[in-house]
Amino acid sequence: MKRISILLAGCAALSFSAGLASAETWDMPLAYPATNFHSENAAEFAQCVNEGTDGELEIVTHPNGSLFSGSDIKRAVQTGQAPIGERLISAHANENPLFGIDSIPFLATSFEASEKLWAAAEDKMKEVLESQNLVYIYAAAWPPQGLFGKQEFNSIEDLQGVKFRAYNAATARIAELAGMAPVQIEAAELSQALATGVVDSFISSGSTGVDSKVWESLTHFYDVQAWLPRNLVFVNKSAFEGLDEATQNVLLECGAEAGTRGTQTAEQLTAGYLEELEANGMTVAPPSDQLREDLAALGETMTEEWIASAGEDGAAIIEAYRAQ
Repeated sequence: MKRISILLAGCAALSFSAGLASAETWDMPLAYPATNFHSENAAEFAQCVNEGTDGELEIVTHPNGSLFSGSDIKRAVQTGQAPIGERLISAHANENPLFGIDSIPFLATSFEASEKLWAAAEDKMKEVLESQNLVYIYAAAWPPQGLFGKQEFNSIEDLQGVKFRAYNAATARIAELAGMAPVQIEAAELSQALATGVVDSFISSGSTGVDSKVWESLTHFYDVQAWLPRNLVFVNKSAFEGLDEATQNVLLECGAEAGTRGTQTAEQLTAGYLEELEANGMTVAPPSDQLREDLAALGETMTEEWIASAGEDGAAIIEAYRAQ
């Protein structure tokens, strides 16, 4: 009996050790502060995966560019330096025009329209990511993008020469068409860039404005509702394929929940962000008729340019979107 007990104890120890050996920890770089709703959503997604796999796959989030800067996250996941990450996908439109589908000015300017556009683009987006050694997990929208500045903007002429923060191809092109001076700035660097005068205007959501406390440097927010960009979460393809099927399914199921939850949260928080900007002394207003007309003209130009650059796939996405 003593010998049997020893054998059983040994088997239990081996089983426990095997369980420890099979458990994995994945570091997940994020570009935005821990208090940003996207980062909070990613943390909830990570918890869902941890619980769904009984701790066999633990995801640890690293917000605010603390592990990799925003511009480096996608490449880090592609090359296996990080197994999973989150990135504003339109920041990579220079790699493939399809990555800029959600940032065509004034094409989809509401949450409802944004969902329809993404539904038309999602399958093709997955294909493009797979060709780059990435597996799509989920996407969540930002609130509609508005125009921040330290002066009144009543028409496109008022934008001439303004130092403008660009964060993707669309914002850089807007700057070019409007006669502004674009400067590439990641979200984690925005507060310092505003404080030091490197930039004095940008297009982004009220969420980014609150995260960066832009009222310390800027005075105006125009609710132009230019577009609703998306953050994507993706996994290194080899890392994903190294998981068993049950764990893969947990990742995808938790991702589907996170995508829906993140976009719903963005919609719920939109008005509150603008109220907070106003409460901190900023002028929050709709654009003047002239500014709206000028920006819409830029949008028409950029839509045609995007369709031309994206080819048949891009034209098919726009056609499917407009047919809904």
